[in-house]
Amino acid sequence: MNFALGVEYDGSMYFGWQKQKSVSTIQGCIEQALSKIANCKINVFCAGRTDKGVHAMMQIAHFSTSVIRSTSVWLKGVNALLPHNITVLWLQEIKLDFHSRFSALSRSYRYIILNRNTRSSFLTKYYFCVKNSLDVKNMQISSRCLLGLHDFTAFKSSGCQSFSPYKNITSLVIYRVHDFIIIDITANSFLYHMVRNIVGSLIKVGLSKRNIFWIKRILTNKNINKIYSTVSSSGLYFLSATYPDHYLIPNNLYMYKYEGLFQHLLNKRY
Repeated sequence: MNFALGVEYDGSMYFGWQKQKSVSTIQGCIEQALSKIANCKINVFCAGRTDKGVHAMMQIAHFSTSVIRSTSVWLKGVNALLPHNITVLWLQEIKLDFHSRFSALSRSYRYIILNRNTRSSFLTKYYFCVKNSLDVKNMQISSRCLLGLHDFTAFKSSGCQSFSPYKNITSLVIYRVHDFIIIDITANSFLYHMVRNIVGSLIKVGLSKRNIFWIKRILTNKNINKIYSTVSSSGLYFLSATYPDHYLIPNNLYMYKYEGLFQHLLNKRY
């Protein structure tokens, strides 16, 4: 049997998704909980591995097992065994050919910047603070060159294991909500640190340290020696992944649900 699940997590206390020896990870916690329910080893795979400190509103994962349990038993049991900052939002049986990583058509991330001259006492692990005023319009104009299929070599970090630097960004939206600047980005897949590197370069443009054509030059030059900063993982969220319709993965439903939550958080004046 094959099961898909949607996972929400606060990544601030974890060393990323991928299980490692001697440190706590999201994958490690979920596998431990599911294995206890199954009374045997369960391996879990996800749509997009997140780094240390990165959060997820709905990470898509899956596991296969010959152990027979109802979906309600799996769901209630895993949430009872997981720590409070990791929650399985839904769990459903799915076709045997489904793979959370290889079946995915796209992944979406959100980056949250607090843009004001003083930090906030709240949510400090959930945004990146930029104290000088950012020009959102220039950031928007500069980002347009990133849309479409490109070689993103200049926006990957060392240690990247992707087979190809070519990625297709289908959406990149930048907007302000009070003191917050939100960057939403969707692509078929991403290189290591690609989102955080893009945000780092956009911040330089927003601060008027670089002109609006600078990012296009970075992209064209394909130079892996970075001339921008990789921003903190604290402001990064894995939003969701999309799949062919026949798998019936409820990604959009949960993305819209959490749009309301994000708006509630961002409309509060910290």
